[in-house]
Order: sequence, then C-alpha cells, then structure tokens
Amino acid sequence: MLTHRPIVAIHPPFIHCGASPSERYWNLFIACLPATLFGLLKYSPFALGVVTLSVSSAMGWEWLFSLATKRPMRLSDGSSALMGMLFGMLLPATAPWWLVILGTFLAVVVGRQIYGGLGCNPVNPVLLSFAIVYLSWRSVLDFTGAYANFNVGFYPVDPLNAAKFGGLKAAKEFSYLGLLLGDHFGGIGTTFNLGLIVGGVYVALRGFIKWEISLMYLVSVFITSWIFNLADPNKYVDPIFHLLAGYTMIGAFFLVTEDSSSPVNLIPKLVYGAIAGVMTVLIRNIGGYPEGVVFAILLSNVFHPILDKIRPKAFGKGG
Repeated sequence: MLTHRPIVAIHPPFIHCGASPSERYWNLFIACLPATLFGLLKYSPFALGVVTLSVSSAMGWEWLFSLATKRPMRLSDGSSALMGMLFGMLLPATAPWWLVILGTFLAVVVGRQIYGGLGCNPVNPVLLSFAIVYLSWRSVLDFTGAYANFNVGFYPVDPLNAAKFGGLKAAKEFSYLGLLLGDHFGGIGTTFNLGLIVGGVYVALRGFIKWEISLMYLVSVFITSWIFNLADPNKYVDPIFHLLAGYTMIGAFFLVTEDSSSPVNLIPKLVYGAIAGVMTVLIRNIGGYPEGVVFAILLSNVFHPILDKIRPKAFGKGG
C-alpha cells in the first residue's frame, strides 16, 4: 500500500554559511579607521566633530525611525554606524553641523529606510545623500575653499580641481607618494590612500566585499584615463594620478561594492565595475565636475537590476 507524504517547500539557503550582517558591517567600519584616523590627526579638532556627529546622528536617525514605525531596532548590526562613518569620511573637516545631520537623515531615512530598510535600497544611500548635499551646497564642499585657512606643508589646492582648471602644470605640483600618503586636500577619510588600500584589501580577503567589482573598477579607471592621456598628454593627467586623487580608492573598496545596489553574479559584477570606472573618468575629464566617483557609482546602481539578469545557464537546461 502506497502512502503519500506532503511535500514541504522551504526557501533557500538551506545551510547557513556562518556569516552575519553585524560581522560584515563592523569589519567594514574597522577597515575605515586607518584612513579616518589620519584625517582626524590632520584636521583636528574640526574633523573629530564632523565624524563623531556623522556616526552618532546616523544611528540616531535609525533609532528614531524604528521607534516611529515600530520596527525592530537594528543599531547593533553596525549598518547605520558604517553609513555615518562613510558620509563623514567624504566631507571636509569644516562641514557645518546642520549639513552633517541633514546628510545622515537623507542617507538613513530617505536613502534606505523608506524602501524597506537594510538590503532594500536601490542605490547606495551614502552616495545619494552626498549627491544631494553636493548639488545643493557645492561651495561648502569645495575642498580648496574649505581649507583656505589651514596651514599645510603641501600645495594648497584640491588635486582634481588643479587638474581640471589648472592643467598639467598645476597637477605636477603633486607627487605620487604625496597622493598615496595624504599630502593633499580632500575628504576627512579620503586622502590617505595607503590606509584605504590596506583597509580595502583586508575586507576583500575576509570576503566582506565583492573584490571583483573593486578590481574591475580600478582597472577601468586606469585604462580609460590612460586612453585620454595617450590621446592628449598635454591636456589629460596620467592614470596613476586618477587612481590616487579624489574619491577613487574609497569608491573602489567601500562605495561601489555596497551589497544592495551591486550585482551578485560574476559577469554582471565585472560589467558593473567597468561602467562605474569609465564614467568616473568621463565625468572628470569632459564633464562639468572635477570629481566623478559619486555620480558614476550612482549611475551604475541604476543599471544593477538589468545587469543581474545576466545569469549562468541552469545545469541541464537545453538550448
């Protein structure tokens, strides 16, 4: 006699890999510390106030939103702390307090929570927030003007501004070593490229970011800027300058790899990273803004759902 047993369907994954969002976000937070601590020492005490306010206000907005909507409190997972840290790293040390609080509100509430919370945001919430405040108060975020009253031992102009408006003669005031070690103006946590590289390699080796996207992004920035430089070396700076100036390194390791707004399969990840890298250089060289990382990655985020439709053929499927 045959007996019929009900078929029970459950959702994957069936075996947990052991990783947790909390572990990922706090490790990313730690990876940001070398570059951020350098900025704090370089621009203290102003930088300390901006970063601490950015992290605390981001966590505060999540707490208030959770209370208002009666959603579970997720402060312990570190996601809002990381968003606050990244937003603070992009800002100059002279950023006013109201801009920091407004920016973290836009990142946490407008950029993520209104879409459903963690993992539901269609674009990188930190970059969405920064783009809004940059377009609204561009003069406040101009590094050359922001640091006009700082006494520094290097050429007192933002490298990308120098290359964009001063030409190659101004760009040659910066050495590769100086750009690597942070001897130039920029965001609090974006000038010490060596620290960003060390932190990025750490999270890549631990598997907390999609390293394929980072690699393709840097390769495409290098190749695109090399083509421009080859076409007109008297007008366009060389590829190494593009890699070490502006937000390139923080973009490669901490912004373009944001989970919810980036693809999961190999080919989409490579295409996604390439689009972001090419657009970064195009905006810098022929666009209206000296920096192109923020808008390039946001544009790539828009392509993410389409790119993720490129999937490997199912095993055993014909045709």
